[in-house]
Amino acid sequence: MPLAREQLQRQGLNCAQLVFIDDQPQAEQINGRPVLRYTEFLACAAKERYVALAIANSAVRAKLAQQCAEDGIQPWAVQAANVVIMDEVRIGEGALLCPFVTLTSNIQIGRYFHANLYSYVEHDCMIGDYVTFAPGVHCNGNIVIEDHAYIGTGAIIKQGSPDRPLVIGHHAVVGMGAVVTKDVPPETTVIGNPARPMEKD
Repeated sequence: MPLAREQLQRQGLNCAQLVFIDDQPQAEQINGRPVLRYTEFLACAAKERYVALAIANSAVRAKLAQQCAEDGIQPWAVQAANVVIMDEVRIGEGALLCPFVTLTSNIQIGRYFHANLYSYVEHDCMIGDYVTFAPGVHCNGNIVIEDHAYIGTGAIIKQGSPDRPLVIGHHAVVGMGAVVTKDVPPETTVIGNPARPMEKD
């Protein structure tokens, strides 16, 4: 919400209509902003509606994105004023870029990407839809991250090469502080340094 408010202020737009949407609200207001149920949000008088989906669970994020699209609500990308974006960076709709995020050059990012505080994406990376970076993710060059992957706080992904990018598979989870030195298969959780598949009990 502070990033959304700041972004509107930078654009010279009124932020009075900013609200939280929550179908199980714990309070009527959060940090001075109203909390509306989804049906209440739809009932508000408005020419256009926009939503920033600030939900870490990528499956829930995708479901809500589909519901919003069906209801004519447009995706809203929000980014902090100090985000650094360099050359030839393409970002899909609905991205949320937190303070101190850096995206260098020749990067392609899919829809509804979340990049949390102090994360970066280096050159020549491809990132799929609904990917989530927790704070402090180090995504080095020549890396492919497939749809719905979750990269934990402080994780480091070793640089790949132009002819052999390092691949994080779809729905994979990279644990907090993991150091990824080789490909991560789809739907696999890796932890540790070097990162290895988590043993199942």
